[in-house]
Amino acid sequence: MEIAGAGTYITGMSEASALEPADRVSLIGMDRAELARAVAEIGESEKAAKLRAKQLWHWIYHHGVDDFARMSSLNGPLRQALADAYTLARPEIARLQKSTDGTRKWLLRFIDGQEAESVFIPEEDRGALCMSAQVGCTLSCRFCHTGTQRMVRNLDAREIISQFLVARDSYGEWPSPRDGRMISNIVMMGMGEPLFNYDNVAKAIRIAMDREGLSISRRRITLSTAGVAPLIERCGAELGVGLAISLHAVTDDLRDELMPINRKYPLAALLDACRRYPGATNARRITFEYVMLKGINDSPADAKALVQLIAGIPAKINLIPFNAWPGAPYECSPTEDIARFAAIVNKAGYSSPVRAPRGRDILAACGQLRSHSMRAPRSAGAAKSPPPPAPRAAIS
Repeated sequence: MEIAGAGTYITGMSEASALEPADRVSLIGMDRAELARAVAEIGESEKAAKLRAKQLWHWIYHHGVDDFARMSSLNGPLRQALADAYTLARPEIARLQKSTDGTRKWLLRFIDGQEAESVFIPEEDRGALCMSAQVGCTLSCRFCHTGTQRMVRNLDAREIISQFLVARDSYGEWPSPRDGRMISNIVMMGMGEPLFNYDNVAKAIRIAMDREGLSISRRRITLSTAGVAPLIERCGAELGVGLAISLHAVTDDLRDELMPINRKYPLAALLDACRRYPGATNARRITFEYVMLKGINDSPADAKALVQLIAGIPAKINLIPFNAWPGAPYECSPTEDIARFAAIVNKAGYSSPVRAPRGRDILAACGQLRSHSMRAPRSAGAAKSPPPPAPRAAIS
């Protein structure tokens, strides 16, 4: 089909020839260069494709459209060619739950049937979206519900950033508002270890930060890691987002038990990486997350050891009352013990707020996320292969 000044579009001659949505390539999660190549593949010239990529970016991430027909700045034949070859579909919302405290949790089902959860935690005039990086988790942290689910696969950049798009759809925050946005922050604290899926997570975060699209400031994005020490400095240098460390113990012996990753990256290596984190200052402190487990890590001696452990690091401590789930092996520390622990840390000069549990009634609180996805048998064929796991060389 030839249109003057618009190039030759490779498109189906009838509605019946168009691909089924599940077989179309999604444009969500592509960077600008990838969008330009996608447009070139359906007939646009290289020069025109760069302009079209910029237009697509604006429609997808500023306006949040999920239908090419709504892209009024593109001509009709191009819109049809895009619709025949590509898709902007969101993941299926398998379940949406709303807590009595306003928290929302989405169970999202991806094209291969695997599922992951994301959670929005609202405040009075803003809120944070907790996003997942993996289906399942390799870490097996004993206090975390996700850790009871075997690792299935990494999420790709499309599946990660789609969590944000689904949340924005839910709150009707399109076009991207400059001020007064409800979904104001992103925390990579959902299912999985973000640094074990660094390339996809980094790509999704860069999309979120782009000022011509979703426009979330890097100061409003926090990445939480269980302690993949070799990638912490790279994360700071390349992304410059806030860093949160799931610490939870002040000795290697206890952390080995609670968080098996500590056997590979013990406390000394982890804290050395934190001290070298680019951009960490008193104005932008590293957050250390510390779950309060009754009789395990909540004594005054533990609090004093924690202060000594992080000495010299611009930091604050988030104390997290343990959020139980059916069959959980621990109990939450009593309120008075948490208050005593916080007072010791505060006296040493570190802010130590106690995180108010949110969404407990829908298992959406910190440490409670989990899906029922399982790794498919190796012999089972699939129309769509899931993204591969992160290469081990990247984290050794």
